[in-house]
Amino acid sequence: MSVDEETSEPVRTGWRRLMEVRIGILPLPVVVALLAIIGYFLRRGKLPTEVSMMIAVLAVGGFLCAEAGKRLPLLRNIGGAAICATFVPSALVYYKVLPRPLVAAVTDFTKSTQFLYLFITAVIVGSVLGMDRDVLIRGFLKIFAPLAIGSIAALVVGTATGAALGLGARHTALFITIPIMAGGVGEGALPLSMGYADILHGNQGEMFAQVLPPVMFGSLTAILIAGLLNMLGKRYPRLTGEGRLQPGEHEDMTPVQHNGGTLIDVEHIAAAGMFSITLYLAGLVGYDAFGFPAPVTMLLLAVIAKLTSAVPQKMQESAYIVYNFFRVAVTYPLLFAIGVALTPWGKLMEALHWKNLITIVVTVSTLIVTGWFIGRWLKLYPIETAIVTACHSGQGGTGDVAILTAANRMQLMPFAQIATRIGGAITVTLTLLLLRALH
Repeated sequence: MSVDEETSEPVRTGWRRLMEVRIGILPLPVVVALLAIIGYFLRRGKLPTEVSMMIAVLAVGGFLCAEAGKRLPLLRNIGGAAICATFVPSALVYYKVLPRPLVAAVTDFTKSTQFLYLFITAVIVGSVLGMDRDVLIRGFLKIFAPLAIGSIAALVVGTATGAALGLGARHTALFITIPIMAGGVGEGALPLSMGYADILHGNQGEMFAQVLPPVMFGSLTAILIAGLLNMLGKRYPRLTGEGRLQPGEHEDMTPVQHNGGTLIDVEHIAAAGMFSITLYLAGLVGYDAFGFPAPVTMLLLAVIAKLTSAVPQKMQESAYIVYNFFRVAVTYPLLFAIGVALTPWGKLMEALHWKNLITIVVTVSTLIVTGWFIGRWLKLYPIETAIVTACHSGQGGTGDVAILTAANRMQLMPFAQIATRIGGAITVTLTLLLLRALH
């Protein structure tokens, strides 16, 4: 070996070791290079909005925030990665720390592409096709009881708490407890405020400003409690199915074998991805024709496809691979985008009056605790049932992602969508019908 080769070998070894140091999924040298590239364009005053640049920005921002959350004492044990990836960028936008061109580019990209729904599509279809088909339908039927009973208990206890604190029972019910369980912003707070304005003859903008803070802080409370439930499950394994809703349930998908056995090739993975997108687009048709939420239609179609074995086994396995890819590679970048574009820090801060905070925490806690006990009574895993009911108090689809990430149970997304979409729609509909009848 020459002197040059002897000198260069330690350099190559050191570089390879450096490439194995990861921030999330990103090698450390890649993070440094991307930060330099992004900084170059920001210094020039304009950040390109093409998809490659946006992937880089969201990946670096998401994984850096998540890495910080994983290292913070106490917070790291209760879903710190998801909390930091969502709310740190929201605060940085509010306090004008993030450069304006970056905020504008991320916001435009997030809202124009709606890639949140691509994520939900991959996670729902992949997790449904990866479930044990023999217990799938029982899980869907059983989960409605904890959601219904938990919602009633949360409404009663939360309203009573607000009334006892001097907020008034009517104000607490209409502007705190019900908005928390309405299904998020677009599907919950917005139609609620429109209905309130019409029935109560008020200003829709003012109504929206009142119902939005409880939605935001209720979701944050659910994220924190989901992190605590994950920690509780690690300490008491008998209380959790580690993402399985009921005992006896298991994942159908076996590990992909590359040396003998079943081989899943790129074509099958691509086909599974397009199959998932097709189900979502069919859901959009249902929304346009009947006003039924597209993710719920997609969920029902995926369940039907699973139960009827309409999808070949290799495609089911491939859909499960797509699900795992999105879970590992896309979750934190998505949460960063949500934090920048869809999470108004100012509105969250508006809920920080101690009376509002107590009422919100009591409402969300009652919903989750009731779900725990009803789930246990139905012979479901109490931690998983509590996490699903927590999603009923989340910020729509974005809240589901954050809550399940904090709980480390993304495979519960199909049940979370039932809690958020169907539970929220029922809450909004019944509230407006009852209010109109009483007013």
